[in-house]
Amino acid sequence: MNNIIHKTFAEIDLQDPFFQSLKNDYLGFEDWFRRKKDQDAFVQYENNKIIGFLYLKVEENIVDDVIPAIIANKILKVGTFKIDAHGTKMGEQFIKIIMDYAVNEDVDVCYVTIYEKHDSLINLVQQYGFEQYGIKGSGIYKENVYLKQMKMITGDINRDFPLVNGSNAKKYLLSIYPKYHSIMFPDSILTTENKNIIRDVSYTNSIHKIYVCTMDHVEELKYGDIVVIYRTAEEGKSAEYSAVATSICVVENIKTQNEFNSFEEFYKYASKYSLFDERDLRYWYDRGGCKTIKMTYNAALKKRIVRHDLIEEVGLDRNHYWGFFELTDEQFNMIAQRGDVTKILKR
Repeated sequence: MNNIIHKTFAEIDLQDPFFQSLKNDYLGFEDWFRRKKDQDAFVQYENNKIIGFLYLKVEENIVDDVIPAIIANKILKVGTFKIDAHGTKMGEQFIKIIMDYAVNEDVDVCYVTIYEKHDSLINLVQQYGFEQYGIKGSGIYKENVYLKQMKMITGDINRDFPLVNGSNAKKYLLSIYPKYHSIMFPDSILTTENKNIIRDVSYTNSIHKIYVCTMDHVEELKYGDIVVIYRTAEEGKSAEYSAVATSICVVENIKTQNEFNSFEEFYKYASKYSLFDERDLRYWYDRGGCKTIKMTYNAALKKRIVRHDLIEEVGLDRNHYWGFFELTDEQFNMIAQRGDVTKILKR
């Protein structure tokens, strides 16, 4: 989870300057913080200073301190959410934590309260399906309530995130070399890998990913198609047990090189969410025939599936070219089941 750390409130320095705005905005914040001493929060650091903080709490049946009351079996409250953005996509990584938590707890709705002055945070949560629902408090302490339905598909990939609509989508397997894989997909890093390779940069933190390749037929991908990420074999090891399916993504956009008028236009588009630097992108562009795949990173498989099992138990063809190929609905469903991520699938 990059440099986002799971800590109890008691382990967090309340005197860090990061909390000053929260103390100003919320009457009694310090007392509330101290009462939570044994509870957990997610904290992000940079140079030993806090730059992000998230507190989550599951509630049941009714939340009656907002108007109108929220009524559902299980409700995820985003109790405190603040980030000091600094040019990377750290906000998206916190959204991903909220959504992963919501899926794991099988909640019906999530909600967050935000003061109107926090435009960037409001824009962030609305992008991922939180809709203005009501209000909490009054006067100078009045906040807007934003709520996300966790069991409903709209057809908009971002608003539905992390849910995956599998009803009409095609499914594919896409291979990525190990040296790129775990930088792009930090939650899918293998236990044998060095976690220090993951840094706080946009292509690591972000929900969105752009991958550049030259593989045939990739241009057939369409908005909403589902991609199973397959990490290829480690150098010097047999693919049978070191190559592994790790993640599920949803395609947002696919572009071919001839859709860009110049390298500068290609670079501006690809570099935002890509792990490749300018030299890498120049290499691919000059080579010709490259394609960019923009995807949302919806889930890391809780149980990785090695190539041997993909062939012998899921039924993938050993003789396929494993760079990129289409999966049947049955094969994809088996991968989701064996990877223990069926909660994100909606039909």
